[in-house]
Formats: sequence, C-alpha cells, structure tokens
Amino acid sequence: MIEPQKSLQNLAFTSSGKTRTFFFEDNIAPSKQIIYFVSQSTFNMEKDYLKDISEIRSIMEKSSRFISLSGLTGILAGAYALIGAFIANKLIYNSSTILYHDMLSQRQVSENLTWLIVDLVAVFVLAVGTGVYFTTKKAKKHGVKTWDDSAKRVILNLMIPLVIGGLFVMILYTRGFISLMAPATLIFYGMALINASKYTFRDIRYLGIIQAGLGLLACLSPGYGLLIWALGFGVMHIVYGAVMYFKYER
Repeated sequence: MIEPQKSLQNLAFTSSGKTRTFFFEDNIAPSKQIIYFVSQSTFNMEKDYLKDISEIRSIMEKSSRFISLSGLTGILAGAYALIGAFIANKLIYNSSTILYHDMLSQRQVSENLTWLIVDLVAVFVLAVGTGVYFTTKKAKKHGVKTWDDSAKRVILNLMIPLVIGGLFVMILYTRGFISLMAPATLIFYGMALINASKYTFRDIRYLGIIQAGLGLLACLSPGYGLLIWALGFGVMHIVYGAVMYFKYER
C-alpha cells in the first residue's frame, strides 16, 4: 500500500528585518502548528534581541572609551626615553653604559641639574607631541573627535597620579633621596596608567602593572635605578606600542 505523500505548508514571518519561513505538514493539527510556530518564532526573536543588545552594548562601550591611542606613539616614546636615559647617564656618570653600581649622590645630580632638566623636558615634549600627532591622525581616520568626553576622562585620571608623583619626586630630591627618584617615577606612572585604563584600551592596565612592578624592583636595587627606568619607559613602551599597533591598527 502506497502511503499518501505529505505536503508542506509554509508561513513567512518577518523579524528584525529578516524573513523566516516555517514549514508545516498538512496532517498536523492546527493547534499544534500554532504552538510550533509561536515557539520557533519566539526563540528566534529572543536570539535577535540578544544580538541587538550585545551590539548596543559594544557601541556604548566604544563611545565611552578613548580608542584613538596609537601604538606608534608608544614605540617612539620608548625610543625617546632610551635616548634620554643614555644622555642622563653620560651627564651623571660620564660613562658609555647605564649599568652602574654606585649610588647616586645629590652632588652628582646637582652639578648637571640644568642639563638633566633639559633632557627630561625634551623627552616629555617629544613624547607628548608625538602622541598628539598620531592620536589626531587616528581620530580623523576613524571619523571621531579627538577631544571628547572620553579623552577628557583619560587625561584627568592620568594626570592626578602624575602630578602627585611629580611633587613627590621633587620632595625626594630636596631631602636628598636621589636614588629613589627613578623608582618613584615608575611607580606613579604605573598607577596613572592603571587609573586611566578604565576609559581606554584595557591593555594599558598591564603596562601600568609592569611599570609599577619595575619601580618596586628599582627601590630594591638603587644602583640600577637608571637602567630599570630605561627598561620601563624605554623598552616596555616599545613592546607595548608594537603590540597595540599589530593588534588594533594593522
């Protein structure tokens, strides 16, 4: 005996701009067809809603975070720091290497204080100028504002620990604790990065933790303060910048 061929009915349903077609067998009771249709359509609508919520959340997170930082800024800032550390070493120790074992004295720093300040200011100005240039360029490329609320939050949270740290370093110098100046800059800079990471790339948090850790290490090895400073501000910035560039900009 030949079984009768089952025919299928279809029903189109549109949700979130997408049309879905459901097929039902003729021999299924209408009440069951309705239940099947409602359950399937509800399931697909829930999936669409979850996807929409996820997309909205992603957009809100991007709008509340400063994402115009460029990895090239970190690379060049690290290069400036290495050059600055080399010059500072030459000024203080008149040596071709920054691997030293003697403790810094206030006299050694005071004799070349003017040139050391010039060296530090030059590194800072070059790093900030490079950061502004590449940040502005990246913001224009992505069609976003350079100086928006997210940028203001990053700057504010970055500057608070930096200003406090700068004042603390000045106190260390006036009190004669010269060997702790380099470690203090690393520690407070690391804290500034951790504090600002809430409003920009999360990767900055890890750089901040490394910088603060190197600062603590430098406290335990005062004779290697300038070397560890160069490792933190120089090498780690270059590594961080390269990671950021290949992760977000390539």
